[in-house]
Amino acid sequence: MTVSVDMGQDGHGKAVTIDLEELLATRLLVQGNSGSGKSHLLRRLLEKSAGQVQQVVIDPEGDFVTLADRYGHVAVEAADLHEKDIARLAGRIREHRASVVLSLEGLEAEGQMRCAAAFLSGLFDAPREHWYPALVVVDEAQLFAPAGGGEVAEEVRRASLSAMTNLMCRGRKRGLAGVIATQRLAKLAKNVAAEASNFLMGRTFLDIDMARAADLLGMERRQAEIIRDLPRGTFLALGPAICRRPVSVAIGAVETQARSMSPKLVPLPEAPAEGEMQGLLFAPGDDAPPVTPALNRGSPAPLPSEALLQSLAASAPTRADATPDKTDEETATVVADVLRALVADPDSGGRSSSVLYQDFTIRCRMAGVMRAPLDLPAFTRRLSMARAGIFDAADESWEEALQAAGELPDDMLGPFLLLARAARDREPCPSDEAIAASYGTASLGRVRRLLQYIESRELIVTRVDLSGKRSIAIPRLGWATAAA
Repeated sequence: MTVSVDMGQDGHGKAVTIDLEELLATRLLVQGNSGSGKSHLLRRLLEKSAGQVQQVVIDPEGDFVTLADRYGHVAVEAADLHEKDIARLAGRIREHRASVVLSLEGLEAEGQMRCAAAFLSGLFDAPREHWYPALVVVDEAQLFAPAGGGEVAEEVRRASLSAMTNLMCRGRKRGLAGVIATQRLAKLAKNVAAEASNFLMGRTFLDIDMARAADLLGMERRQAEIIRDLPRGTFLALGPAICRRPVSVAIGAVETQARSMSPKLVPLPEAPAEGEMQGLLFAPGDDAPPVTPALNRGSPAPLPSEALLQSLAASAPTRADATPDKTDEETATVVADVLRALVADPDSGGRSSSVLYQDFTIRCRMAGVMRAPLDLPAFTRRLSMARAGIFDAADESWEEALQAAGELPDDMLGPFLLLARAARDREPCPSDEAIAASYGTASLGRVRRLLQYIESRELIVTRVDLSGKRSIAIPRLGWATAAA
């Protein structure tokens, strides 16, 4: 039996529906500038399909958590959880077929991308017996699958983009149907947008976005102007789950509301007298002394912070009695000791190198090394070596292995060196769990893809004997692990 979701009406008052089963197989892309009504559209889709299919929402602004009261979704605040907890939660969501809203409100851009990557990877890596059909709705998808680099660390961008690509390209076989919404098509990675077969295009004003929207809808470029004139809440729809020719649809009403609504004009309060307003603005806080405004006066008295800085400057040690700089050898010893401490920390395994770098610099300063001895790329490389048990960067016995791994990204250096260490010493092949720890992940599925990638670069050869024991050889070095 076909399950149809009523999205609204076309220009003739006829209902426009989405075939839910077809949507699960073909995915959906929604585009519209801020204020065009795309979040309203997603809410309509979620409300009308609630109870028919499992729903998982990745919500950057926390607007969809209001679905919990009316439709029973589980609202999860990502800011309260560790990255490992997020991946574990995703697996349980698939196992128990729970509808969930993952709110990323309160996280910075990099934190949102790391969280989304861990969550989507957890959904994707679920065991085959948990591959139940589910709608995975990602609002503001351009944040998680950007078309170009941004201000976040490159490894974070790659991880987030890879997770979004897996959702849209390979998620169908695992029962995951991606529904992604973006403000601008030009900011969304093309390989992510291209995997959608259904489109709902709302109002947009930039020529580049109108041209891409027209191409996806199969319209001529000169017809793209109508996209600029669409009313708020009206979208052009096309796709096998909706209709075979573009049709205009005015999205119907919803029963729940977002926590953050569009701003409305309200009357300003009656302005108090000038003296009263000044008293309100400069009233002391609960635990702070009153602030005296420097209005219509000469030079103001020094603020407490300025006085503090002056006193610190006066008491600062001169160069003669300052702590002397450490030698290169002493600095190298401190770096090795700090790396050992970081790797030994059980919480460091699931944290990215960009986050651990801050911890690294603080520990170095506490050990007397005032200036960061490594920049972020160099630290990422040394951290990868340390996770493989190599703390001395000057150890010449690893020079060949490091040269062989030169074409790998720095974050993959740790797993390769872990394999190389076992192969050189003829030890049993490391387990997937040990490789995952050296890669900074808890996902065994990601480990399998990692080994496939390294093998595709002709750096390793994996063998499995008849008893199922694995061994790995490194042909360039002439090393091989024992079977395990």
